[in-house]
Amino acid sequence: MLDQNTTAQLKTLLQRLQGPIELVASLDESDKAVKIKELVEEIAALSDQVTARFDGQNSRRPSFGIAKAGEQPRVNFAGLPMGHEFTSLILALLQVSGYAPKVSDEVLAQIKGLNLKADFDVFVSLSCHNCPDVVQALNLIAIYNPGTTATMIDGAFFQEEVEERKIMAVPMVFQDNQHIGQGRMTLEEIIAKLDSNSAAKDAEKFNAKAAFDVLVIGGGPAGNTAAIYAARKGIKTGIVAERLGGQVMDTMDIENFTSVQKTQGPKFAAAMEEHVREYGVDIMSLQRVKHLVGADKTANGLVQVELENGAKLESKTVILSTGARWREMNVPGEAEYRTRGVAYCPHCDGPLFKGKRVAVIGGGNSGVEAAIDLAGIVEHVTLLEFSDTLRADQVLQDKLNSLPNTTVIKSALTTEVVGDGSQVTALRYQDRTTGTEHEIALAGIFVQIGLLPNTDFLKEVVELNSRGEIVINERNETNLKGVFAAGDCTTVPYKQIIIATGEGAKASLSAFDYIIRNGQ
Repeated sequence: MLDQNTTAQLKTLLQRLQGPIELVASLDESDKAVKIKELVEEIAALSDQVTARFDGQNSRRPSFGIAKAGEQPRVNFAGLPMGHEFTSLILALLQVSGYAPKVSDEVLAQIKGLNLKADFDVFVSLSCHNCPDVVQALNLIAIYNPGTTATMIDGAFFQEEVEERKIMAVPMVFQDNQHIGQGRMTLEEIIAKLDSNSAAKDAEKFNAKAAFDVLVIGGGPAGNTAAIYAARKGIKTGIVAERLGGQVMDTMDIENFTSVQKTQGPKFAAAMEEHVREYGVDIMSLQRVKHLVGADKTANGLVQVELENGAKLESKTVILSTGARWREMNVPGEAEYRTRGVAYCPHCDGPLFKGKRVAVIGGGNSGVEAAIDLAGIVEHVTLLEFSDTLRADQVLQDKLNSLPNTTVIKSALTTEVVGDGSQVTALRYQDRTTGTEHEIALAGIFVQIGLLPNTDFLKEVVELNSRGEIVINERNETNLKGVFAAGDCTTVPYKQIIIATGEGAKASLSAFDYIIRNGQ
């Protein structure tokens, strides 16, 4: 099951176990059970601190759990935690034994303070790069909350259950069989979801903060770089962000960032966060900004930022780096069938459509890349492009055209997502040349039609262009005194990670210059 290199790596890591643990397998007569038994035996053979048992009583079979010796498993894997989930397995082995997790004392106290008794199920695909964070977060909650269990379920292992629950997007989380969330979620987001008083606690804490010199709104490449540049000047710097990493967290491969030949979005985002934390930046994640007031409209000459939890922050300067989000089709049925056939991440959700027919909306690089990836999984891919030509690089178009199970339809206006009440069954579009209406029977629709800037809360506050982008000059200044902007939310062309980082640096240097010139 494990190759030689993986075995050697795991054996070394298991030397960090803090005490004896048991792998408790619940098996049946299937071929999948044979593979789980093989994995459990291989792991147990690598350390005298690990014992394998095959008398598990878990009703979901085949599966295995991890427990301290003499206890019942609270962390379970229904499937083979390989691929992206191999890290989840390693962390579970260590943390169940008592190995300290790499989270702050504050976060660990919040986990213990939940006092939960619940059973969590998280459905994943092993190719999903967003799933491990959710699995690892729920495992940690189960480890520190006796009476709580967390189970990773590989959708490919339990296809009948996936069909029964109509799961068409991952990760998909259930608490005591009730759906509580899907998509990428950080540990902090999950804790906030489970702690009903978290918003009030945050508001009280934030209201007590002194004014910042530079307050960055947004935690993507532009925002993180701006914070680093500001903090290096020795001034009081903070970040307010819904999630650290921004769009990068939804990016699979990054191959064009100078000096980094190839990496993955979540890994890149983790490195950015680690870099920011090195400088002691005050990071306020999981926070959404509701309103902004410019320095010329406040009594003390500071920019005021109001959060949705009611807290108010003040700063001498603010850098807006709110990024962008996936553009939606805005057609009937799209919202109704989101996560039930309508998807936005082919890497995450593609495996759930194995052997089925799907469509990709959008003929740019993202759309064509998605169609190419999906063609290796699904029965057939139909790509629909609004224009009469594809916008993707020619090398991608050539690859797409070489695949036998793909169809490209140009001049196609998507008009409706059709479903049976529980999941997508078809897509309707209009031929823009002839006006003819068409319907394609399919199970999934992957939307890849570009981005929208996250600037809704800034309407009538700062100057925006017709596309909703923040208008800035060459020094990243907006029309508001003390307010700067950087990255994909601005009028700067070419939305690229490396450009966003450069713009973040510029905005921060301009903010520092503003502070100096205004005697602050």
